[in-house]
Amino acid sequence: MRIPVSRKATKIYPNSKRVFARFFSNGAERARSVIQKVMQMSDEETATYFSQILREFSRRHRNITRVFEKHAGLLKPYFIEAGIDYNNVNIHRRWLIGSYFTMEYAIESAAFFNPSMVEDIDQTNLEDGAKRVIISFRAVGEGHISSIVFRRAVIDRDNEIHLDGAGKYIDEPEIYRDSTYEKYTFFQKAASIKLPKNIKNEIAKDLKDEFEYEELKTVIRNLQKTYNEKAEIKQHLERMLWLSNSFYEINFSLDTDISDRVIFPYSSSEKRGMEDARFVRFTDDNGDIIYYATYTAYDGVAIQPMLLETRDFYHFHIMPLYGEGAQNKNLALFPRKINGKYAMVSRIDGINNYVVFSDDLNVWENPVMLHEPKHPWSFIQVGNCGSPIETEAGWLLMIHGVGPMRQYCISACLLELGNPQKEIDQLKDPLLTPLEEEREGYVPNVVYSCGSIIHNGEVIIPYGMSDYASSFASVPLNKLIEAILQGG
Repeated sequence: MRIPVSRKATKIYPNSKRVFARFFSNGAERARSVIQKVMQMSDEETATYFSQILREFSRRHRNITRVFEKHAGLLKPYFIEAGIDYNNVNIHRRWLIGSYFTMEYAIESAAFFNPSMVEDIDQTNLEDGAKRVIISFRAVGEGHISSIVFRRAVIDRDNEIHLDGAGKYIDEPEIYRDSTYEKYTFFQKAASIKLPKNIKNEIAKDLKDEFEYEELKTVIRNLQKTYNEKAEIKQHLERMLWLSNSFYEINFSLDTDISDRVIFPYSSSEKRGMEDARFVRFTDDNGDIIYYATYTAYDGVAIQPMLLETRDFYHFHIMPLYGEGAQNKNLALFPRKINGKYAMVSRIDGINNYVVFSDDLNVWENPVMLHEPKHPWSFIQVGNCGSPIETEAGWLLMIHGVGPMRQYCISACLLELGNPQKEIDQLKDPLLTPLEEEREGYVPNVVYSCGSIIHNGEVIIPYGMSDYASSFASVPLNKLIEAILQGG
């Protein structure tokens, strides 16, 4: 049966004006040289030149001098090497030094796509039939580095999308990392990188029951010298280091708009990007609401599934996911526990969809295949398009498939409520395929979503257009479920 799909007029394109000030360095030798040269400038020359910097950039950033101070502070070891008392350096000279180690980065200059939509915490002051939502996007800038960004929107009674305007400034959060690690727990988590047992034992024997990152780093660097001729072992050892660096917390200032908050890659495991966050509004057993997002960390060589947790979109906890069921890309949590366990859709082999249960949000074992590619539009691979949505008929899982010419399409299936490892049925045809005007982009012929919601009897589907921009579509829930149950 034909399912009516309504594409919305709202489109979101990348905006190269959205920049933030990030730390920039060309290495220790050049850093020492720049510091020495600025220190040799006269006070008058320093003040004059720094005033020019402020005229150019103070209106482009919120409190740019705070950024300069922060970046200058990262250079303290070089000041000490040169015998310079950092705290006695004139503040304008210090800020000028910081400006040499700051660069603007256009967070979304290349692409703004693969959205995920969840209900906002705040539903006050809305007209009847309206809902406020938070939409996450994958923003891509210079060097194809992906980060996670946000927008607020209101879906009105007619299910039209009204986006809030983006703020003027982009802010980096404060970052906090674990200072110590418990050995037994750490090596349990390290099982995900499949380190050979003999190497793991060599690392463990030289560490205390509680150890710090620098201690681990020393042990690993010594072992890398021992195994200098064995590239595979050296790579495993390097991944042990970034694994320890993958647990962190970020806090944004309370005076930032949600569009100002950008989660940029901050750990070694994600230094080349944080890809395709799938947010879900999770209801805990006690009724608490927690927002989780699964995403893919990419370091330029390997990928690592990650989990992000927040209750307010100001404070975020970030941690890796482990286990046989948390391999590859395409992980999406269910919005509540099922039969007392967390549940997740995954694609461990890059081809088929799986469902996996766990008592622990971080460790996922024993995945069960849900379905393989069934229809011509998905013969290459299938995957999820975000977390399953609970309906009376079953768990509605939006899926994508890859077919001829590597075209990505969006479709849907239903899973049993009490046993989502069992599929009830799925559509034979896609719901969304790229229209002519959606085919051009960084990756042509792609429509892709990371999370939909139900509102006013319709499924609202935010989607990326060919890895470049984003739009929205809606489909009547009853028509969609009817078509799935009829095998259509």
